[in-house]
Amino acid sequence: MVSRKRKQEAGDHEENIPSPPGYSAVPVNFSEKQQAPHYLYMRQHRVRQGTQSTWPPNRTLFILNVPPYCTQESLRQCLSSCGAIRTVALQKKPDLAESPEEPKSPFFHPKPVPSFQVAYVVFQKPSGVAAALNLKGPLLVSTESHPVKNGIYKWISDYEDSLVDPEALRIEVDTFMEAYDKKIAEEETKAKEEEGVPDEEGWVKVTRRGRRPVLPRTEAASLRVLEKEKRKRARKELLNFYAWQHRETKMEHLAQLRKKFEEDKQRIELMRAQRKFRPY
Repeated sequence: MVSRKRKQEAGDHEENIPSPPGYSAVPVNFSEKQQAPHYLYMRQHRVRQGTQSTWPPNRTLFILNVPPYCTQESLRQCLSSCGAIRTVALQKKPDLAESPEEPKSPFFHPKPVPSFQVAYVVFQKPSGVAAALNLKGPLLVSTESHPVKNGIYKWISDYEDSLVDPEALRIEVDTFMEAYDKKIAEEETKAKEEEGVPDEEGWVKVTRRGRRPVLPRTEAASLRVLEKEKRKRARKELLNFYAWQHRETKMEHLAQLRKKFEEDKQRIELMRAQRKFRPY
């Protein structure tokens, strides 16, 4: 009697699972030992009117709250009973305009921290989406036939995956440099074609390639320049050989200026006394 009551309460609890409007809640367990389920929220993928999408709307299942331990392979295994699956894509967040992202290098981009994700599951037929929305669960992520690593085994696997293969790295670097060199060559060819051609407003683009080439210096000219720099440096070194010599030179120059000022002042006083000084 008690067990029947508990089962009834558990069934009522499963039916009253809170979920976002328009989504179906499907319980998921990591393994058979897990008792408290995790819930995935599913709905048919839809976009706003006038928005283009790369995911087929009638055959794509959109899933929220995908746990970090759930991989593409395990998600494909969980939904394989609903029908043939074409592709499974996991993303950190849903895209406004679902466009495929550019492939990122595994060597030059840090591995993101695992977190909850969203998934786009594309079935071969529209009936697969309807069957997935009617699932009751719980679905098992890790089974005996398709185990999912966790704990220390997952850490060991992640460490082994983090080791860089030198040959694969060399191939990727060579491919990138070939594409870069090709891009630079195309830009240079385009610049040469546009050089000297006036635009719509009549302006002509001038680049370094259009300047006159500078003639290299001869050996005699280089020797003359070096000799001149050497004499200039030696003269500066002699002038400032000692700091006190430089200070004494300034004091002597100031004394000469004061002496000249006093002589000019006496000359003006003498001219005034003789009434021959006419300032105007």
